[in-house]
Amino acid sequence: MTVAKAMVECLKAEGVRHVFGYPGAAICPFYDELIASDIEHILVRHEVNGGHAASGYARMTGKAGVCIATSGPGALNLITAIATAYMDSIPIVAITGQVNSDQIGRDVFQEADITGSAEPFVKHSYIVKDPKSICDTIKKAFYIAETGRPGPVLIDVPQDVQNMQCEFFYPDKVEIRSYKPTTEGNKLQIKRAAEAFAKAKRPLICAGGGVFLSNAKEELKELAHKCDMPVINTMMGISNIDMSDPLYFGMMGMHGVKPANYAASQCDLLILLGARMGDRAVTALGGLDETQIIHIDIDPAEIGKNVRVTTPVVGNIKTITQQLLEVVPEMKHKEWLDELNGVRNVERSVPEAKPGTVCPKLFIQELNKHIEKDAVIVADVGCNQIWTANNIRLTEGRFLTAGGMGTMGYSLPAAIGAKKACPGRQVVALCGDGSLQMQFMELATALQHGINVKLVVFVNNDLGMVRELQYRIYGREIAVDLTGSPCFDKIAEAYGIKAENVTDISQAGAAITNMLASEKPYLLQVFVDKEVKAII
Repeated sequence: MTVAKAMVECLKAEGVRHVFGYPGAAICPFYDELIASDIEHILVRHEVNGGHAASGYARMTGKAGVCIATSGPGALNLITAIATAYMDSIPIVAITGQVNSDQIGRDVFQEADITGSAEPFVKHSYIVKDPKSICDTIKKAFYIAETGRPGPVLIDVPQDVQNMQCEFFYPDKVEIRSYKPTTEGNKLQIKRAAEAFAKAKRPLICAGGGVFLSNAKEELKELAHKCDMPVINTMMGISNIDMSDPLYFGMMGMHGVKPANYAASQCDLLILLGARMGDRAVTALGGLDETQIIHIDIDPAEIGKNVRVTTPVVGNIKTITQQLLEVVPEMKHKEWLDELNGVRNVERSVPEAKPGTVCPKLFIQELNKHIEKDAVIVADVGCNQIWTANNIRLTEGRFLTAGGMGTMGYSLPAAIGAKKACPGRQVVALCGDGSLQMQFMELATALQHGINVKLVVFVNNDLGMVRELQYRIYGREIAVDLTGSPCFDKIAEAYGIKAENVTDISQAGAAITNMLASEKPYLLQVFVDKEVKAII
C-alpha cells in the first residue's frame, strides 16, 4: 500500500477515531486515504485550533489527540498549540505534510523546517524519508507522547514519500533503548516520605496536573482522607479532587485564594504531587526554609527545579500514591484543619456591579447551580481564567485551561475537542472578549460537525489582565482598549447560533438554563465592569 494509506491504517491500529486538521497540497495524499476510513475528520478554521482541539480531546480520553496540517504556514501555525501542549504535558501527535524530498532545503513554495522550528516544544520529532519506516515511526510517536511525562510528538512526511509504496506491519510494542521512563517509586524514598508523613503536624498536599495524567484522582482522595491532610491545587490540578470535599482549600499561587496560600506558607510538610511548580505557583511558597518538601513527579528534571526539595520521588503518580497508601498509617490533624477552616470561613466581599454589568464571580457562582456534576469547564486566559479557577465548584467534573503557556484563544477549540471526546457531558467554555476574537471562527467548526459546546464570553471592552498589570506596575494603561470589537451575539447569529445577552445578575439563571438546555451550540454575552479585578 502507499505510505499515505499506511498512515491511516496506523491511526486505526492506535484506536484513533477522530482527528482535527486543515488540509493543503503537501498533505493531500494522506487526506485522500482518510475518505475510505471510519476516522472522523474535524475541519477547524485555523491550524492552531486543530492543535488545541486535539489537546482538549487528549485531556478527556487520556490518549494522544491527533492534529494535522500541511507544509509551510500550515505546519508553522501549529507551533503555538504544540508549545501549549508541551508546557502542560498533554499528549498529542501532530502530523504535517512536507514538500517533496528532493526539494527540501531549496526554499520552494510552502517549505518550512517544521521539525527544527518546533524542536524546543516537542518530546520528539520525526521526518519520514524512508517509506519502510512509517509504521514503526507512528508506533513510536504514540508511545513517546503517552508515556512518561506526556507531551507532543511531531511527524513530518514529505508529499512524495506519502505516495511511495510500503509493506504494512504495525508493531505490537515499542522498545527504545534511550527512553525508559521510571514508573515505580524508589522504595527507600517511599520509606523516607512515609516517615515524614508520620512526623508532620501541619502537612499539606499540593496536587497538580500530574494527578490527571496518571489517572490518580481516587488515590489522591484516599491518601488525603487516610492521612487527614488538607489539599490545595495548582491551576492545572483544579478538579482533581471534589471541590466540595472538606479537605479541599482551593488554588494556590499569585492568583490563588487566601486559604490555599496560607496553608502553603504555614505547613511543616508539603507534598508536591504531580505539580511542576511554575513561577505563578511558587510565589505562594515564601518562608519555607524549615519546611520538609516531598516532590513526586514522573519527570526528574522538574524535581527541585523551582523549589528546594528534601525528599524526591520519581515515578508515576498513581503508582507512587498506591505505594504510599500501603505504608502510611491513618492520621488525624484536627487542630491544623480547624486553623485552615478559620481562614476559609472569613467572608470575602464581592464587588458590586455597575448598572448594566454583572459581577463575573457571581455569574460563575450562578453557573455552579446549573451545571451537571460531571460537567467540563474550559477557561481561556486572562481575567476570565482567574475568575473561573477561583469560583467554579466541580464535584465529578473537569477543569481545563492553558496553564503553563497561558495561550489566549485556547478555550473554544479545546472545548470542541473535549466535547468530541465525551459527547454525553456538558462542556462549557468561558473566555474574554479579547481571547474570543482569536478563536470565534471555530463556532463554524462546532456548527458544521454538530458539536454541542456552550460559550460564555465576558465583555468589558478591555484586555483586562494586561490592563490590571499595567496599572499595578506603571500606574497607567496602553494598547488594551478593545474599541471596535463586534457584538458577539450578532456574530453568533451570523453563524446560525443562538445567543443571549446578560446585563444583570438577575438574568443569569434563566440565561444559563436556556444555554444548557439547547441541543445546539449557544453563546452567552455577559457584560462585566472592567474595574472588577482578577488579582486578589
